Amino acid sequence: MADDVNRSGPRATARRGSPAAYLGMGNRQAEAGRLDHAMAQYRKALALDPAYAEAHNNLGVILHRQGRLEEAAAAFGQALILVPEDADAHLNQGNVRFAQGRLDQAAVHFRQAVALKPDQAEAHLNLGVVLLQQGRLEDAHASTRRALALAPDMVDGYRNLGAIAGRMNRLEEALACYRRALALKPDDAGVLMNLAVALVQMDRLDEAVTGLRRALTLDPNHPGIHRTLGNALMKQADQGRADRRGVLLRAAAADCYRQVVVLCPGDAAAYHNLGIALLHLDRLEEAAGAFGQALALRPADAETLNNLGVALFRLGRLDEAAACYRQALVLKPEYVEAHFNQSEVRRFRPGDPELAALEALAADADGLSSGQAVHLHFALGKALEDVGEHARAFGHFLAGNAARRRLLAYDEAALRAQFSRMAAVFEAGLFDRCRGGGDPSSVPVFVVGMPRSGSTLVEQILASHPQVLGAGELTDLAEVAKFGLGPDQPEAPFPDYLGRLDRAALGRLGRAYLARLPALPPGRTRITDKMPDNFMLIGLIRLILPEARIIHTVRDPVDTCVSCFSKLFTEAQEFSFDLAELGRYYRWYHALMAHWRRVLPPDSLIEVRYEALVDDLETQARRLIGSCGLPWDSRCLSFHETRRAILTASAVQVRQPLFRGSIGRWRRYRPYLQPLLAELGDLVPDP
Repeated sequence: MADDVNRSGPRATARRGSPAAYLGMGNRQAEAGRLDHAMAQYRKALALDPAYAEAHNNLGVILHRQGRLEEAAAAFGQALILVPEDADAHLNQGNVRFAQGRLDQAAVHFRQAVALKPDQAEAHLNLGVVLLQQGRLEDAHASTRRALALAPDMVDGYRNLGAIAGRMNRLEEALACYRRALALKPDDAGVLMNLAVALVQMDRLDEAVTGLRRALTLDPNHPGIHRTLGNALMKQADQGRADRRGVLLRAAAADCYRQVVVLCPGDAAAYHNLGIALLHLDRLEEAAGAFGQALALRPADAETLNNLGVALFRLGRLDEAAACYRQALVLKPEYVEAHFNQSEVRRFRPGDPELAALEALAADADGLSSGQAVHLHFALGKALEDVGEHARAFGHFLAGNAARRRLLAYDEAALRAQFSRMAAVFEAGLFDRCRGGGDPSSVPVFVVGMPRSGSTLVEQILASHPQVLGAGELTDLAEVAKFGLGPDQPEAPFPDYLGRLDRAALGRLGRAYLARLPALPPGRTRITDKMPDNFMLIGLIRLILPEARIIHTVRDPVDTCVSCFSKLFTEAQEFSFDLAELGRYYRWYHALMAHWRRVLPPDSLIEVRYEALVDDLETQARRLIGSCGLPWDSRCLSFHETRRAILTASAVQVRQPLFRGSIGRWRRYRPYLQPLLAELGDLVPDP
């Protein structure tokens, strides 16, 4: 929004020492950028003629450029008292009032300007900006289009019209406006950024990223471009979920947000975004630090407090996490996600005020999104189970799972076919033909099984040994299965191509997996990969890493399923949100494990029962450590004291000593489990 300087006719006609002469000299000084000199000349003109409206106006322009807004407003006000019909003075006063955030006053002056001078494109344009700020989108759109009708080559007009169209969700129109602006000014980095924002909204992420990288070549120190690129990369990563490409994209996004905080050290939102990216990368200490920086700049931000709590929770700093959730809820009592997170780290008691708060939210849940409703039901289910109200608890588990299931596109038939294909391809003859292939490394230790079957507990026991690095749930094995051979990959998909590979190719696959593992710190000789779903890939493990240990965790089938059903999985496990689907999945898993036992040598799998671990920890822990070829270490019995990041739903339980309370838990809910029990059939334990 540029101010207009008024000029009173040809300079040659001004008498030396007259107000008009001083006005002319002031204008020349202003054009040369010598603002203090220009101001001095205008004041001389006004000293001679206090009623000189043009001098008041031009003095206001200089004051505005110097950021002296109140003085500028006074100068323009005086000009308008003297000449109320001066359209330029109204335009200038509107610009000052806009800069002061006084939008209603700005709109009044811009309307006066266009009424007095209907062909003044800038006044129409600036009125459109104010109307946009006021949320009056249709009026803003009309005003900006009028400006462009008067000045068809105005880049700012197309930029603003694009922003308005974007706010109206007319994204194709927004793209057209930004492209027209770029046709007029191809190297405008700001327009490239705005174009990318619209493309991100349309999920055209590759185009957005390409445009943003070009914008950075034009303006490498533009924080908004770095921020928008970070947002686009994070959205690309979310679409890729947990695969390696997602990791690389989030790392690149983190670099973008770091650049923003370098350029704008006081930008709390940039620190928050950096924390989110680092949280997704499991760089938890760094994430906590970024959230802490954001809170130092913006202490009363409930979302940042909640996310800091998540980072601290995963680091095992449970009391600090709980304190963050409490602070977030003080600031925002209706914050459902913080209520859910708090429910994960505390035990509820009868009469608990937090339970009352959850029930109050549920009673007035009309305004909740689908995702918030899911979180609220799971939090209430946990709280009511804690206080012994099992019927009501399971009602909320049913409602939360049903709401979550409606958000998913679960293809049960395709998954069933995948189970069948694994059993068909990995038959005994394949292992006989491939004997002697693969890589001989004994570094990996795979912990597999159904979710909620004790796999996190087993990994925590192993990771308490000084020679074991607990790496958590890695996606590397599935990615190697799909892409490990690179350009040499046969055209057939996994697992069909395996029958065509020779022993050397199997060795390359094994080494491709090993290359993806974290580096072993000094003194460590084993790495655990605790991705439960790897039970599907046990045959692949035996082919490409025949010396790797495979530990299969087993738990009471109904306890396993009920535990899955009562936990909100945020990623994968799409089979777990319907009792009948969950029961069918368990049967397929059970059948596939029986297949592996039939076709593999007896010592291929080490099975560990959760109930046996609870009953006799030391015997089972010694068995686990011995199976990995490691000497016994008593620290494995104090697994709950081991400090390490844990990202699974069992993060609270494995930081406590063992307890028997969850054994037979399903029997409390037996009346409500008929769809599950019917699918499990003879797998249901005797009463």
